Amino acid sequence: MPTAGENLRINGERLWDSLMEMAKIGPGVAGGNNRQTLTDEDAEGRALFQSWCEAAGLSMGVDEMGTMFATRPGTDADALPVYVGSHLDTQPTGGKYDGVLGVLAGLEIVRTLNDLDIRTKHPIVVTNWTNEEGTRFAPAMLASGVFAGVLQRDWAYDRRDAQGKRFGDELERIGWKGSEPVGARKMHAFFELHIEQGPILEAEGKDIGVVTHGQGLRWIECTVTGKGSHTGSTPMYMRRNAGRALARVTELVNEIALQYQPNAVGAIGHIDVWPNSRNIIPEKVVFTVDFRSHVLETLEAMAAELLETAPGLCADVGVKFASEVVGFFDPPAFDETLVNRVRAAAERLGYSHMDIVSGAGHDACWINRVAPTTMVMCPCKDGLSHNEAEEITPDWARAGADVLLHAVLETAEVVG
Repeated sequence: MPTAGENLRINGERLWDSLMEMAKIGPGVAGGNNRQTLTDEDAEGRALFQSWCEAAGLSMGVDEMGTMFATRPGTDADALPVYVGSHLDTQPTGGKYDGVLGVLAGLEIVRTLNDLDIRTKHPIVVTNWTNEEGTRFAPAMLASGVFAGVLQRDWAYDRRDAQGKRFGDELERIGWKGSEPVGARKMHAFFELHIEQGPILEAEGKDIGVVTHGQGLRWIECTVTGKGSHTGSTPMYMRRNAGRALARVTELVNEIALQYQPNAVGAIGHIDVWPNSRNIIPEKVVFTVDFRSHVLETLEAMAAELLETAPGLCADVGVKFASEVVGFFDPPAFDETLVNRVRAAAERLGYSHMDIVSGAGHDACWINRVAPTTMVMCPCKDGLSHNEAEEITPDWARAGADVLLHAVLETAEVVG
């Protein structure tokens, strides 16, 4: 198959300008972004992306989960498309690059091909997946999960945010509920460029992460229930302190993750406390345990140990423990052929690189179930992400997009 020449590069300044322009929509309070899924800001970001796609000559399709598919035709009407993209939604205190880089780098690939009048046998489709973050509507990677057949569309529509608003209702409200059946599209391949969201590439001085595997994930929502009472007048030995149970389980999660090193992590993130008063002993705490590993047996063992041990720790302090798995995916191994193309592209272009396991969940982890898939990663400063201080350099963005361009072109097959 023909491949692009060694000197072919994207327009790095144009890509960076697009990132900065998108960052103006849903600005955060500390330099980042708050463009949560299915908000008015999300709708505005989608409209800007659509306008750019139309200006680049792409046709837009939208499925019933609101995922956007912008298509550049190929020369062979029967050839399956090569998909490339990520997500535009952010955390409440998100950065300017998480997900957005992958979407806009896909658009930049198309713009570059237009500039150079390069045609491909396979169509190229730039994709914006709905609700990758999962911060407003759990679980994460919701639309790609429905696309892959792992989650049901109507179940996804019934997910509710903290104010009780339904995903399906909000999707209609912002005007981005499409008519295309979810998962009807067939893919030749899927590529996702993403910032690492960890410190390894920067620490090792590497331009490119060649992603061989993704981490599996289990989100376990735990509820510990004790008895609320006055902090000043309740004797210590008579307390049923749900906060104390939270502390015990927090330490347990840390101990479990340390037992399964390397490449296993665990923490408690989201926590709600009732009644959350200074002078009332907590009567109930709801919190989510996040376990991750790229080895399925490790992931299952960590979750099993938590569910076996935590009830006893809570019972010892007079508190009841209950749990529910609210987010999950098994660790994917990405397509070996596509992984090799990413590695070879980095070599051809002279970028330093290393193999890496993705420490975060991504839409590629679900799409890997229905099509050959891989990821490209670039460094981020201090490994910081899901934080308004998230930062990358223009050179890192350019390198990642250059490698993505070459891997996509080899897969889409240049014509002429």
